[in-house]
Amino acid sequence: MELFFFVVFGALGAVVAALELSKNSKDRINTSSAFNSFKNNYLLVYSLMMAGDWLQGPYVYYLYSTYGFGKGEIGQLFIAGFGSSMLFGTIVGSLADKQGRRRACVTYCITYILSCITKHSPEYRVLMVGRVLGGIATSLLFSAFESWLVAEHNKRGFEQQWLSLTFSKAIFLGNGLVAILSGLFGNLLVDSLSLGPVAPFDAAACFLAIGMAVILSSWTENFGDASDNKDLLTQFRGAAVAIASDEKIALLGAIQSLFEGSMYTFVFLWTPALSPNDEEIPHGFIFATFMLASMLGSSLASRLMARSSPRVESYMQIVFVISSVSLLLPIVTNFLVAPSKVKGGGISFAGCLQLLGFCTFEACVGIFWPSIMKMRSQYIPEEARSTIMNFFRIPLNIFVCIVLYNVDAFPITVMFGMCSIFLFVASILQRRLMAISDKPKIENWSAMKERDAEAEPLNE
Repeated sequence: MELFFFVVFGALGAVVAALELSKNSKDRINTSSAFNSFKNNYLLVYSLMMAGDWLQGPYVYYLYSTYGFGKGEIGQLFIAGFGSSMLFGTIVGSLADKQGRRRACVTYCITYILSCITKHSPEYRVLMVGRVLGGIATSLLFSAFESWLVAEHNKRGFEQQWLSLTFSKAIFLGNGLVAILSGLFGNLLVDSLSLGPVAPFDAAACFLAIGMAVILSSWTENFGDASDNKDLLTQFRGAAVAIASDEKIALLGAIQSLFEGSMYTFVFLWTPALSPNDEEIPHGFIFATFMLASMLGSSLASRLMARSSPRVESYMQIVFVISSVSLLLPIVTNFLVAPSKVKGGGISFAGCLQLLGFCTFEACVGIFWPSIMKMRSQYIPEEARSTIMNFFRIPLNIFVCIVLYNVDAFPITVMFGMCSIFLFVASILQRRLMAISDKPKIENWSAMKERDAEAEPLNE
């Protein structure tokens, strides 16, 4: 069965190469040299930031286990990270709108570097502090950089359609190529050079430091709503009003939480799904295969977004349905293929079928990221972009914490079935978003601010 992994990886690589090389004028967007320079600078920074993140991922659990911690204690550390992202990360991320997005991006680098440093200590409390810092950094990674990009893109007067090009390239590189190279580099450090499981975290800190230097030397500051009397509570209230008053924003938040919640659950479940009887599977190679599938998805997304038709709101309905069906495979194979009782050995026939389904899901993930970024750039008001984006992550982090806490309480088929249902619901909500996408906003941000200001004396 080892040949199967190489065949899947080779086939995906050939398809990605063919898609990229076969792009014609309809699949490309004509841009200016000034935009290309701006885009390449952002892609460099984003790739360095993602390298700092991807280098850590495969070795977090392994590092904790080498320090002698059990599954329960490691689970608590992971929950602390997601809980921190939900609580502290939301506050810190929202400050980006008022204190500056560039400053928030630098804060991400510093916070994550400090988190990497804590990995040198085997003390549980120190590692817990590191997880809290990592949770805060994660919130900034998925809000501050995108907020800075959108604001700076608009401030420089570039065409709105060009944003989709930056989004798709960022996912193609940052969530695809960089992820694969990071996995290989981490493997080189830990296995080939025998530098130990903490080495990838040191390498991550170096990449983050380089990225921070590029930000400090080449990025300008931009803000959301920088009014002097805007405290954090008022900012939260304004973001909540924006979500409640515009159905499109509320739908977008629900769709994002449903999809990302299913995606993070998949991250925890794919290993036991492919090796239920402790089959020997090449985890690193499978991870690289998933990232290649994600690159395939982002390549498809760049083609779709380069054209006026179909619209993002339209084709994402199909993407959510396909992703829902792909995560049903573990349930289907459980009924149709007799499970093996033999411990160890290579991957089973059912595992091969599931791997193909999981690659399909990862391709949908590759389409999802640039597409959701484009929809966020269209529907979320600039003044509270980081705040609202971090609001979206609150239900996501709650969901992931619940899944982590109960990961052993339910059969794996039940967990995949739940994810499949969530993705199908996302497709229904996406259909509703498509139906109202051309509907004007109920009220603009300025009007909501004025209404809040008028109501303020009543609250005193």
